[in-house]
Amino acid sequence: MRPPVFLNHAVTNLKLILRALRHRNYRLYAAGQIVSLTGTWMQQIAMGWLVYRLTDSALLLGLVGFASQVPALLLMSVAGVLADRWDCRRILLVTQTLAMLQAATVAALALTGLIQVWHVIGLAVFLGAVNAFDMPTRHTFLVQIVEDREDLPSGIALHSSIFNGARLIGPSIAGLIVAAWGEGACFLLNAVSYLGVLAALVAMRLPPRETEETHPSVLAGLADGVQYVLRTRPIKAVLLLIAAISFVGLPYAVLMPVFARDVLRGGAQTFGFLVASSAAGSILGAIYVASRRNALGLERVIPVGLTAFALAVIGFSASRALWLSMPMLVCSGCGMMVLFASSNTLIQTIVDDARRGRVMSLYTLSFVGTGPFGALLAGGLAERLGAPTTAAIFGVACLGAVGLYLLRLPSLSAALRPIHAELGLAPELTDPAGGPGGSE
Repeated sequence: MRPPVFLNHAVTNLKLILRALRHRNYRLYAAGQIVSLTGTWMQQIAMGWLVYRLTDSALLLGLVGFASQVPALLLMSVAGVLADRWDCRRILLVTQTLAMLQAATVAALALTGLIQVWHVIGLAVFLGAVNAFDMPTRHTFLVQIVEDREDLPSGIALHSSIFNGARLIGPSIAGLIVAAWGEGACFLLNAVSYLGVLAALVAMRLPPRETEETHPSVLAGLADGVQYVLRTRPIKAVLLLIAAISFVGLPYAVLMPVFARDVLRGGAQTFGFLVASSAAGSILGAIYVASRRNALGLERVIPVGLTAFALAVIGFSASRALWLSMPMLVCSGCGMMVLFASSNTLIQTIVDDARRGRVMSLYTLSFVGTGPFGALLAGGLAERLGAPTTAAIFGVACLGAVGLYLLRLPSLSAALRPIHAELGLAPELTDPAGGPGGSE
């Protein structure tokens, strides 16, 4: 007896979603990330709750968000050049070790009762500098441990699923730990969690990386990467959209402690539930992107995800009950992940390998670089207008960004067709009998 059609379809989709796990190095990387990122999200939640408990200030929440991201403006472009030249695994070993030391320092200050807001801001700047080198290197390294380009959508989306799975589990655990033992316990557990990713990096077997014996200067290499982005229309359009959304969309998340305590009248556990709800939606969005066979048509998926995100943020801003706020955040998380995972996959699929590190540093900079200013804007507006009104304004601004993107969508699809054909993703475009085409 043959299995039902829907069961065959489900098995096929599951194989597509998990196909990056065929690669041993990726399996090691994923295992290490599950442990480390859970600790990272525990610290993120505990840090936000600590700052708001010490200051009762939405503006200072925004300032801490600014401090943690602003180093990217100065360092991330240089980091992308280095990721194209140096051994990515060695860079990650250094950045992860430094991040572990930062977490241990925060834990020591919190557990001894000495921590002050200026400590938090200073350590946030330090971690932001570390992440400026870590994030573009991580994007570049991901392609090295998923050797088959056809498996890249799965690798990127699974990484996003792991990130958001940790974002689902970490805040829930953090809420319980903060309520029972205080924020310092979360910081300590995060420091220990870095051992997982360090062990995974050491255990990987990687072929020697081919590098050029001579390189242009760092500035010349950076200029070449910028020029490449400017003349590659799809990449340029996606980076501009991500930068805009990171300024007027994502910063509403820094106000989550305000929503948890002042709008929904809850505590640390309510805060954890809100962040976990967004993470659950992000996992759904990542699974969708991972289930796609290739990158064809992703330029049309991007505005769908952004629209869902914007409408859900507006709905969340109007909610005054946890039972309504949580599903709104599930929807916003799903839309956000469809937007970011689709954008990342599209760029990683078409980018020139020799410039991958620089382009991915500019991709990361597009949302990390504008995010600090969006966080400051969110904090300032929330002080004057309240967190719900601020979130609603950001949601409406995201809808405006959707409209601008849709105006350029036909030309973007046209620019992608020959690139996809050259990569062999759309063979019908190069087949005289196939006629025009190019997207799923």
